[in-house]
Amino acid sequence: MSPDTVVDTLQRPLRDLRISVTDRCNFRCTYCMPKEVFGRDYVFLSRAELLTFEEITRLARIFVGLGADKIRLTGGEPLVRNDFEKLVAMLAAIDGVKDLAMTTNGSLLTPARARDLRDAGLRRVTVSLDSLDEAIFQSMNDVGFPVAKVLEAIDNAAAAGLTPVKVDMVVKRGVNDGDVVEMARHFRGSGHTLRFIEYMDVGTTNGWRMDDVVSAKEILAQLSAEWELDPVEPSYFGEVAERYRYKDGAGEVGIIASVTLPFCGACTRARLSADGELYTCLFGVRGHDLRALLRGGRSDEEISAALRSIWGARTDRYSEIRSADTIGLQKVEMSRIGG
Repeated sequence: MSPDTVVDTLQRPLRDLRISVTDRCNFRCTYCMPKEVFGRDYVFLSRAELLTFEEITRLARIFVGLGADKIRLTGGEPLVRNDFEKLVAMLAAIDGVKDLAMTTNGSLLTPARARDLRDAGLRRVTVSLDSLDEAIFQSMNDVGFPVAKVLEAIDNAAAAGLTPVKVDMVVKRGVNDGDVVEMARHFRGSGHTLRFIEYMDVGTTNGWRMDDVVSAKEILAQLSAEWELDPVEPSYFGEVAERYRYKDGAGEVGIIASVTLPFCGACTRARLSADGELYTCLFGVRGHDLRALLRGGRSDEEISAALRSIWGARTDRYSEIRSADTIGLQKVEMSRIGG
């Protein structure tokens, strides 16, 4: 570990920076931005409130100086932000960034866009797809967006070299839990990695209940009933997915079990909202205003010292302490800080 790397109270280093570039999205996924809350009258951030590309890049460079070497761009939907490729190029030019990736719903990832992103320096893409069943998927994205268009986006990313493509499926009981095997069958042998994600209590607007969670154990049982799987050792400290390889060589799948198998002890992620709030946990209740530091004339050294202090005092382990005592907390919404 570099002497400049900052660690928190549990000795977890800062390795990953997740940057939300916008709080807007063209989907209204029921587990993230339910239409009942994020409707026509919902007030999103104004342009003046958003961090500029220069501000984002400046912060990213400071984070890298503290040990972060992986950057993931999220939203909302990152591709709805104008000139997004310019930001990608600016971040890709930072010395010390080893991995630059993006999470997207795929709706705007055309062949040309995928090539432009690759040329700007993007390395990888994760695409969200919660079902191959048209009715189920459209009810979950709640804007009638078709499965075929997301599958095209995955192909577009792969054709542009944004690989390996990861495909994320949030599994909710009684909604799409019957599609686990079908999804696995579709992506087996494709070269893409499908990851199943336990339905999480991020934010306060999605009506989360423990009864709606399909556990990693249940998901693995469904898969193991169809194919022989071998567990795969983590490829790096802080890897969130439990990975399994098909014994017949048809690739691998992952399961992200933040609810039933918490991985707080190895969490290395900092999250930056589109308006410059730093959250040290996906389930955070309070952010730290970095925009005020940027626009208040603070030097890089002063901002670095502030970040070192924030991360050094970090004690977050929400998923490990989730209980009746955490119900009702006003947590930050996923649409503000990405997944």
